[in-house]
Amino acid sequence: MPFSFVAPQATAKYFRPVELRFFTCLAVLVVGCQKSPDEPSARVAGDVGSLAPVSSTSLTSAPKSSADPTVGRCVKRLREVPPPPPVNSPAAGCPKDPDGNPMLRVAKVSFPDAKARSGGLPSVNAEIADTEKASERGLMYRKEMSEESAMLFRLATRTDHTFWMHNTCLSLDMMFIDDDGLIVGIVENAPTLSDEIQSVGCPSRYVLEVNAVWSRRHGVAPGQKVQLPPR
Repeated sequence: MPFSFVAPQATAKYFRPVELRFFTCLAVLVVGCQKSPDEPSARVAGDVGSLAPVSSTSLTSAPKSSADPTVGRCVKRLREVPPPPPVNSPAAGCPKDPDGNPMLRVAKVSFPDAKARSGGLPSVNAEIADTEKASERGLMYRKEMSEESAMLFRLATRTDHTFWMHNTCLSLDMMFIDDDGLIVGIVENAPTLSDEIQSVGCPSRYVLEVNAVWSRRHGVAPGQKVQLPPR
C-alpha cells in the first residue's frame, strides 16, 4: 500500500483542501499516522491553533459514569479561555470567486445536548459537502453566512482529519464529529485566508463548519452528541 505525503510548496492539485482540504494518512508496515516533515507542522491535540491558552484537560476524558459517551474516547476539550472574537471576517482582500457558489443539498443539524443561552434547541441548516469537489471547495470565497447556516463535510474515512483556510474569507468554528455523532473537538475562530493546518488530534468522520464563536454562543462543546441528517 503506497504511502503518500504532501510538501508545502506543492500545487493545489496535490492537496485535498478542507477548507479546503483534508489529509488522510495511510499506515505502511507501522501502525500509526505520520505527515511529511516538510509540510506545515500540524498542531498536536493539546495545541490547536495559537489563539488562546489551551486547557490542561487531557485528550481522553475521565467520565464519572459508564453511560458517558466519552468513556475511552479521544476528546479534545475546549480551551478554558475562549479565543477573541474575529475582527477580520470577512477578510479584506477576499479572492474573487472564479466559479460561483455551487448548489448543494441542505439538511438540518441539531444539538440536543447543548444548553443554549436562548433556552431553545440549537440547530443549523447545513450545506452537505459529500463529494471530493464539494469538499475541496468548502466555504471558499464566501463573504457572508447567516447565523443559521453551516456546511457539513461527510468524509470518506474516519481519521484525524486536518483542514486549512486557504481562500476562505469567513472566520469559522470547525466541529470534528465521530461516526456516532459525538463531537470530539472544536477548532474555534479559525483564521481567514490561512494555510495553517487545523485539527483536534482525534479521529472523526464529519466536520461541521459554522460562523466563528457560534459554538460557545449556543452552548455546543466537545463530548456532546449531534443529530446528523441521514445519508
